[in-house]
Amino acid sequence: MPVHRAVLALRRRTLFVLRALGLGDLLTAVPALRGLARAYPAHRRVLGAPRELAPLVRLIDLPERPGEPVFDVAPVRGLGWLPSTTAGAEVAVNLHGRGPQSHQLLMRARPAELIAFRHALAWPSGPEWRADEHEVRRWCRLLRAHGAAAEPDELDLAAPGENGREPDLTLLHPGAGSPARCWPTARWAAVARAETARRHRVLVTGGPAERRLAGDIARRAGLPTTAVAAGRTDLAELARLVARAGRLACGDTGIAHLATALRTPSVVLFGPTS
Repeated sequence: MPVHRAVLALRRRTLFVLRALGLGDLLTAVPALRGLARAYPAHRRVLGAPRELAPLVRLIDLPERPGEPVFDVAPVRGLGWLPSTTAGAEVAVNLHGRGPQSHQLLMRARPAELIAFRHALAWPSGPEWRADEHEVRRWCRLLRAHGAAAEPDELDLAAPGENGREPDLTLLHPGAGSPARCWPTARWAAVARAETARRHRVLVTGGPAERRLAGDIARRAGLPTTAVAAGRTDLAELARLVARAGRLACGDTGIAHLATALRTPSVVLFGPTS
């Protein structure tokens, strides 16, 4: 076979999935990603997602093949461009949205098959989008409409690291993507004091931008500076902490989905909401 044909054949055995969103969005797509891995076992499976999510993607395996990641990651942020791994892919799957922008972006790669929801301006086939549908079930329904089985309850991640559960470890994660979803600092401090009184070790987690918030809570609660983990962990380390913790309290943000995926008991504060 000529070299150029061999390269084309290799590319056309690629399954490319677009999910260029955040932590919580990745975790709600886990059942669909497992369904795709089963439906396309012989393909090179590539997920277009933010680079920082790669450590979590490596924790998505199949129960029948534990420890074997189901997707490689091709870094993508937003809908501006696609990596070269998408060119000539045999199958492209839109787990990003309803279109038309995401549909049009994937069609630029000229896949032999596109799995996507119907859109009047971009893609005439596929199932109808349902605005009020749960995110996990939405993507499973999309795959089922294209003959690929996906189970909505397959949300678990493989636990990272070898350390077991620490029943006395409490994680507080006070930050969120918008101020409207953040609980008052004084109330987080009250929870931290109550957990300390129960002889639980408290760690306050968060990203680099939330380090001051975490430090303020620790000071109000009388915690040592070592209790401030915000800004000191990457995503892989945060996942290991959540997997070890006896419990987590947080707002409506990505770490709540992480706790579900790792079966860590959690209290999630929602607001504002109807």
